[in-house]
Amino acid sequence: MSDYPNPLIEQRADPHIYLHSDGTYYFIASVPEYDRLEIRHSQTLIGLAEAPATVIWRKPDSGPMSALIWAPELHRIDDQWVIYYAAAPSQQIVEGLFQHRMYALVCDGQDPLSDVWQEKGRILTPIDSFSLDATYFQHQGKHYYLWAQKDPAIKGNSNLYLAELLNPWTLKTAPVMLSKPEFSWETRGFWVNEGPAFIAHGERVFISYSASATDENYCIGLLFADKESNLLDPASWQKFSQPVFMTHRLNQQFGPGHNSFTRNEQGEEILVYHARSDSTIEGDPLYDPNRHTRIKKFTWNAENMPVFGEPAADNQPLMSYSAE
Repeated sequence: MSDYPNPLIEQRADPHIYLHSDGTYYFIASVPEYDRLEIRHSQTLIGLAEAPATVIWRKPDSGPMSALIWAPELHRIDDQWVIYYAAAPSQQIVEGLFQHRMYALVCDGQDPLSDVWQEKGRILTPIDSFSLDATYFQHQGKHYYLWAQKDPAIKGNSNLYLAELLNPWTLKTAPVMLSKPEFSWETRGFWVNEGPAFIAHGERVFISYSASATDENYCIGLLFADKESNLLDPASWQKFSQPVFMTHRLNQQFGPGHNSFTRNEQGEEILVYHARSDSTIEGDPLYDPNRHTRIKKFTWNAENMPVFGEPAADNQPLMSYSAE
């Protein structure tokens, strides 16, 4: 059984929960229609399930951001709210890939639900290629941007890249590749490393990420480095040779992944992720809406490595919420 209602929120994929310094939880995720960005907030984690969703941005009818709005994340960077998201000019697939690029919205106000958001446009990287799943973290006084992108010179759909930020929408340093699909569990269906998330603990820092196709093969892998090391040196990072969170058939949990991290009201570490409760998918898994947001506590072992355990079975009827 899960420590929390499972699923927490139905039909919300790529979930991101941000705990603000005032104790407010903010939730943002991909919606099944892939057409808007919406935020909900609550003073408790469980309260996010019933919190109303406020639409803060809708895709235009045409242009580079007019289709497939994916994997938004909400962050507070210095005195600004920032949303990172990926968007495409159409649903067209070119050479096996959608045409996503990464974008940012910024809000200078205090309330991200009611204050004005401004489009900052595309976040440029040296390679003009399929890119998505951007996240942000601060470490040792530096601001970092972490994302997934296709390199035409490397086999597969996407690798993980890291760069320092000049401001929330501009890279300061050249990107470095931290990981690419190489193990069998990273290359099932598609060769994918995506959905990275950062967490620090003890003397190490960690990057979790998702691998393989978005069906039951989807799973979470892990990189780690010494907290004092140069994070922009790929040699600083080590990679687990096995996934750390994956499909659990007995619990009827399929394709857990695209996680983020938060803490509960007691300060305990929480894994935020999506997973399906059925392995039967009609057509393209990306257009099946039944990736549901889930949360669970996790712990650390004697070697100060995260122990995510297994995705818990559903423990209540699925909940559905409209967004308006």
